[in-house]
Amino acid sequence: MYIPKQFALKELAVAYEVIQENGFATLCSMHKGIPFATHLPLLLNKEKNYLYGHFARPNPQWKDIDNKMVLAIFHGPHCYISPSWYETNQAVPTWNYVTVHVYGEVELIEDEVELTDALHESVLKYEAPESSYKMQDLNADFLAGMTKGIQGFKIKINKMEGKAKLSQNHSVHRQELVIKQLEKSLKADEQKISILMRRNLNKEQ
Repeated sequence: MYIPKQFALKELAVAYEVIQENGFATLCSMHKGIPFATHLPLLLNKEKNYLYGHFARPNPQWKDIDNKMVLAIFHGPHCYISPSWYETNQAVPTWNYVTVHVYGEVELIEDEVELTDALHESVLKYEAPESSYKMQDLNADFLAGMTKGIQGFKIKINKMEGKAKLSQNHSVHRQELVIKQLEKSLKADEQKISILMRRNLNKEQ
C-alpha cells in the first residue's frame, strides 16, 4: 500500500481497533494466476497473531491458498472532503479514510473443535448481548451438517500496515474547518472521520 509518511498509522492499538470495528474484510489472493477476492468477516484472536474466517466450500479461493501469502483489507471510515469547506476555493476535492492491510500465510482448519470454537467466537462478537441465539443451543447433527458446507481457515499475521489519511497535509486551521463541517453531518462515516481528525490534532498540539 502506498503510504505517505504523514498518513502512516503507527500505533498498533489503533490498527487493532480498525480491525475489530470493521471486521468485514476483503481477502485477496492469486487463484489460477489471476487476482481473486472474497468479502467475508475475519476475527482477530485474543493473542492478536491470527485472523480466523471461513469460506463457503463452493468458493474456489480456498483450494489453492493453503500455506500461501494473502492480503486482508479492513476498510475503516471514509468520506468526501469538499474544497468549499476551506478558507479558499483554490483547492481540489479529496477523500479522507482509514484502512489496515494484513499480510499472512493461510492455514486451512481441519480440526472440527477449532473450527467450531472460531464460529462460536464470531457469533459472540456480532450477536447482540440481549439476543437469545447461542450456537451451543444448536442440534449437534445440524451444526455438523452446516459446517460441512464451509472451509475454515486462519491467517498467521506476518505484516500489518495502516493508513489514516486525515488531512494531515493541510494546515491546522484548514483541518479545523473540515472537522466543523463533518461534525454537522448525520452520516456515521463523516462523524467517525471528524472524531479521528480531532484526536489526531490533539496529539499534534
